[in-house]
Amino acid sequence: MVRFVRFGIVTLAVVGAALVGYGSWRNPEQGPLNAAARTGVPGQFVALSGGVTHYDIAGPDTGRVVVLVHGFSVPSYIWDSTSTALSAAGYRVIRYDVYGRGWSDRPDAAYDGAMYDAQLDELLDSLHITQPIDLVGLSFGGYVTSHYVAGHAARVRTLTMIDPASTARELPGFLSWPVVGPWIWQTTQVPGMAEGQASDFLHPEQFPTWAEQYRPQMRYDGFGRALLRSAFTMRRTDFGALFAAAGKTGVPALLVWGKQDRTVPIALSAVARTHMPSIEFFAVDSAGHLPHIEQSALVHAKMQEFFRAHPRSLP
Repeated sequence: MVRFVRFGIVTLAVVGAALVGYGSWRNPEQGPLNAAARTGVPGQFVALSGGVTHYDIAGPDTGRVVVLVHGFSVPSYIWDSTSTALSAAGYRVIRYDVYGRGWSDRPDAAYDGAMYDAQLDELLDSLHITQPIDLVGLSFGGYVTSHYVAGHAARVRTLTMIDPASTARELPGFLSWPVVGPWIWQTTQVPGMAEGQASDFLHPEQFPTWAEQYRPQMRYDGFGRALLRSAFTMRRTDFGALFAAAGKTGVPALLVWGKQDRTVPIALSAVARTHMPSIEFFAVDSAGHLPHIEQSALVHAKMQEFFRAHPRSLP
C-alpha cells in the first residue's frame, strides 16, 4: 500500500512538472510590461487609476477631437490609416491601447464596461479634453464605445461603430474553471493569436506583416488573461440592450460594416439597427472586418461627412 501511494505521488509530480513545462513552452508571455520594456516605443504614456495607458495624438491642437478605440486584441496601430486621414483633414485624433493590449498595463481586473469607461474618462481628463468628442469604436471597441456613450453621453458628440461585436461569444464552460481554464486558454488559444488576425481581411495577402506587428504585445505578462476576461465580458453582454441604451441618449450614431466580414458577419448589423432605429448605416463592399483599412478612402470620407452633419453636441 505504501509503495502504491508513493507511486501515485511520483506520478502526479511527474505529470504536474510536465504540464508546467508544457505551459511555459507554449506561453508567449515572458516577463512584465514595465518602463524598460517600453523604451523607444512611440507615443505617450499616462498613469491612470487602472494602470499606465499608452496613447497617441495627431492633428492640430484646435481641431475637433476624435477618439479611436480598437478591437478585441489588435492595439491602436490598427488605426494608422484613420489617424493619418483625419489628422490631415484637421481633426485632433486620439487613439490609445485599452488595458491588457499593446503597450498599456495589464491589470488583474475584471475587464468589464466599468473598467473601460474609467480608462477612457480618465484619459480625457488627463488630456484636459472638455469639448464633446466624436467617438469611434471598432469590433470589440463597439462594446467599449457604446457602453461609454450610455453612461457618459454629455462627453460625446457622435458615435461611430465599425463592424462592432454584436453577439455573446460562445466559450467552453471549462474556461471558467480556476487555474485549469486560464491554463488551457493560455496554451491552446493565445499562442496562435497573431496568425489568426489575417482572417479579418478580405485579402490578407495584401498585409504580409500583420502577424509580426501583433507579436510584441504577446511577450508581456497578463495579455492572455486580459483577453480571456474580456471574452467572458462579451459572453455576459446583452448587445441589444447595450445598443438600445446608447441609442436612447440621442447621440447621433453611424454604423459602418464590411460586406465580406467573416469575423462579425454583416447579418449581425441587424442587432444595432433594430435597437438603435435612428442609426445611419453604411455598408462597404470589397471589405472584411476592417473596412477602414481595406477601403480606407471610402470609409474615411464617410466618417468626415457624418461628423460635418453633426457640428453641435446635444444640449
